[in-house]
Amino acid sequence: MDIEVFRPRYEIEECLTEIRECLTEGWTGAGFKTSQFEEAWKFYTHLPNALFVNSATSGLHLAVKALKDRRGWHQGDEVVSTPLTFVSTNHALLYEGLAVRFADVDDSLCLDPDSVESTITPRTKAVMYVGMGGNSGRLDEIIAICASKGLDLILDAAHLAGTRVNGEHIGPGASVVVFSFQAVKNLPTADSGMVCFTNPSDDEYARKLSWMGINKDTYARTQGKGSYKWMYEVESVGYKYHGNSIMAAIGLAQLRYLDRDNAYRRQLARWYDDALGPSQRVVKIPITVGCESSRHLYPVLVDNRDEVVLALNSAGIAPGVHYRTNTDYPMYSYGAGKCPVAEDMSRRLLSLPMHLGLGFDEISYVASTLVSITERRSVHV
Repeated sequence: MDIEVFRPRYEIEECLTEIRECLTEGWTGAGFKTSQFEEAWKFYTHLPNALFVNSATSGLHLAVKALKDRRGWHQGDEVVSTPLTFVSTNHALLYEGLAVRFADVDDSLCLDPDSVESTITPRTKAVMYVGMGGNSGRLDEIIAICASKGLDLILDAAHLAGTRVNGEHIGPGASVVVFSFQAVKNLPTADSGMVCFTNPSDDEYARKLSWMGINKDTYARTQGKGSYKWMYEVESVGYKYHGNSIMAAIGLAQLRYLDRDNAYRRQLARWYDDALGPSQRVVKIPITVGCESSRHLYPVLVDNRDEVVLALNSAGIAPGVHYRTNTDYPMYSYGAGKCPVAEDMSRRLLSLPMHLGLGFDEISYVASTLVSITERRSVHV
């Protein structure tokens, strides 16, 4: 038995139909499919703006860059963020010369509002919030803190495609939301993302930045009457971050099934919940009340995590770890010791296999194997 932590599933024929249209039209870069996907994402989430980009990492950088430029932030201004995340989250802040101020997390693995409030200084300009594993955490309290203190809220929604809170897709209340459609995410493409600003002027500025600072993309210059319009202006130093039509085509096909797939993920999580039972050695992460989680991850906490991983591997199970605390890395080491909950969780976190190829029997096997391993007096590998 070989049970992987992730394995994406594609609606292959529908993806190929969408891709074939791109190839038939001879348009595989930014174009009609990227526009269609942006419109479909706005309709799905009810967010007012959507910019399709080549990765969520690019999207996070665009989000930070656009806010910094348009708000007049300076080098060394601060953003409160979590150390318990993939490094893209905080690298996006360093790209723009901002200072990352780490706040601690709570039992949801998301930022603790009390820690955030105590971390804010006069130089703080924004909060970077990560919805770990699809969980919303205490996002409503973070929104209220930002509103009361005049701070921007950047929502790293890499795990949140399809997450709803009290029936509404996650995103309202943030200045900008960045989603990931990377290869193993709930809505998988090879790699891409979506940046959703609340302010249309922020969206317009980031859209230009995503295509080298050019004021009109190539596809737009082919539209309307007359021949191809070659003339354009370069209004700022931008990046090549725009998404392409092949990835958008896959995204369009996959989006039709996102709610269905997330519902099945929640069923997998319920099977895990039942199978793990009241074990004292496997701590389950609570989902916030009112949150219909995308369940990108099923994280648990265990002691002797590294030994447990090896024991699971020997049983044909390949779990993941999401994530090491960023303060373990040299560029963020100044924050070591300041977020004890995140550091403790980082040493104990384990992501159990969670993908659409699993069924009841596989979940039962993973859970029973994990409980057996952790309940031994010592782990033997």
